[in-house]
Amino acid sequence: MKSAQERIIRSFPPIVNHNSQMLILGTIPGEESLRQQQYYAHRQNLFWKFICQVTNKPFTEIYEERRQLLLNNHLALWDVCQTCIREGSLDSDIKEVIPNSIDQLLEKHPNIHTIAFNGKKAETLFKKHFKYLENINYLSLPSTSPANASISMEIKLRAWRKLANLE
Repeated sequence: MKSAQERIIRSFPPIVNHNSQMLILGTIPGEESLRQQQYYAHRQNLFWKFICQVTNKPFTEIYEERRQLLLNNHLALWDVCQTCIREGSLDSDIKEVIPNSIDQLLEKHPNIHTIAFNGKKAETLFKKHFKYLENINYLSLPSTSPANASISMEIKLRAWRKLANLE
């Protein structure tokens, strides 16, 4: 029986186009992202700051500009989970996952040659639901979540800069 706090969480559609070469996979949006209907909307999440750093573009608060920044730099963004049950925003509380159709997205966008995982949980969920493909490079990145406070911002950013070397 599910508690009153637990609820089904739904992912957003992918941000992707025919020029996308790298797919960044998270787990599923957190509470603030769901509230704002924007990927990585929590102010303390470093995702958008890192993307701006990696692409050498100024940081913007405007979500549509952020989306376009990804696409202009051949990046795609999605989540491993299509739906799950979760109380709160912690990845450790994710249960009953139904994965997104990542294999179909890769078939539809054959220019994608790299999948980068935003955190270990995204990678673990991917491994549980999908097979690694020989024609895809895989990159494990530290989570940009504020819950991942054990790693300094500098070390995280150094790892995320690897995206710039994969084009």
